[in-house]
Amino acid sequence: MLSQAERNQIIDLINREVVPAIGCTEPIAVALCTARAAETLGGEPEKITVRLSANILKNAMGVGIPGTGMIGLPIAVALGALVGRSEYQLEVLRDVTPEAVERGRRMIDGRRIAICLKKDVDEKLYIEAEAEAAGHRAVAVIAGGHTSFVFVSRDGETLLDRRTPAAGGGEEEDVPLTLARVWDFAMTSPLDELRFILETSRLNKAAAERSFAGEFGHCVGRTLCCDRERKVMGDSIFTRILSYTSAACDARMAGAMIPVMSNSGSGNQGIAATLPVVVYAEETHASEEQMIRALTLSHLTVIYIKQSLGRLSALCGCVVAATGSSCGITYLMGGGYGQAAAAVKNMIANLTGMICDGAKPSCAMKLTSGVSTAVLSAMMAMDGHCVTPVEGIIEEDVDKCIRNLTAIGRDGMNETDSLVLRIMTNKC
Repeated sequence: MLSQAERNQIIDLINREVVPAIGCTEPIAVALCTARAAETLGGEPEKITVRLSANILKNAMGVGIPGTGMIGLPIAVALGALVGRSEYQLEVLRDVTPEAVERGRRMIDGRRIAICLKKDVDEKLYIEAEAEAAGHRAVAVIAGGHTSFVFVSRDGETLLDRRTPAAGGGEEEDVPLTLARVWDFAMTSPLDELRFILETSRLNKAAAERSFAGEFGHCVGRTLCCDRERKVMGDSIFTRILSYTSAACDARMAGAMIPVMSNSGSGNQGIAATLPVVVYAEETHASEEQMIRALTLSHLTVIYIKQSLGRLSALCGCVVAATGSSCGITYLMGGGYGQAAAAVKNMIANLTGMICDGAKPSCAMKLTSGVSTAVLSAMMAMDGHCVTPVEGIIEEDVDKCIRNLTAIGRDGMNETDSLVLRIMTNKC
């Protein structure tokens, strides 16, 4: 049984990691860093230079930027400098207007923005924005987390420096978790301490429903609602889970000005951790308590896995997020901790190795693959079927299975990550 102090620590962790975001978090983080540099400069930059780690560059190349009708980093950088407010965090571009977009286009056309790869940096999440005007220069650096500023300077004077552990003041220390602790917290915490998690349902479900009414990305979510598709797949809880999850992703990746609740720095992870659980709970008439505990279990499982995987990796984040929703669905099916652990093993046995090739509209298809596996894994676990320790990377201890997954995604797939980026940046 967790103590009150431990519960408070975990609640703080969830509140840090489950936050609203508008737009794909990688280009938005670049806009955030640029906004801070421009604010520090004290005026509109004449020139902006942005230096990025490979993973940030990869994830920001092909995704729509909210409120612009445009794709990619240049407009995100321009708007961050022109109308971005760093206090808004991952909603930094919420004040975008058509006039601001036009000013941003002129900034791009005037070749005032330079974007390049930051070489010799080990951190997979690294953003450095340098703003210059009238002989003055300001620099801002984000590293380790999408909103984690580690360095700010103006005209050579250091205003903030958290680049070394000795400097202190960086991101909060991770709360030590295991899947058993995650389960214990979600199942035993007083309901009023967890009720805040329902905001994930409100935001992400609203994003899906707005997507159904529009034309976003590849329209994966809306396609699943069409008569032809229903004749193939039927009209069921399963298809509604897939359509709601992919619809929210459709809108987000297309650059719709629609907020979603993110998880561990990713809106798609927040969507995949939320909507399968919400749809299953509503369709099966689960109680509010069951909804709250299932959502808490799902989101905290994602946070736990991401602690060892890292913010960005070569492994598609939908694998992690769908693993969380599989646990939540297993609980809603009446399963206990043993069945939830089995569902996690089934997920890891199936989806490990799905590559991340950047944020883009087709991410909706990957979320659909992950979420369909989440439902299958939960059903198998409830029927007593679990991938065994003699198979592949699965072990008896579920936490060791998770470490195997994250080691492959964090370390083993680094060369894959490099190859993916080379392919993406050398297209004819």
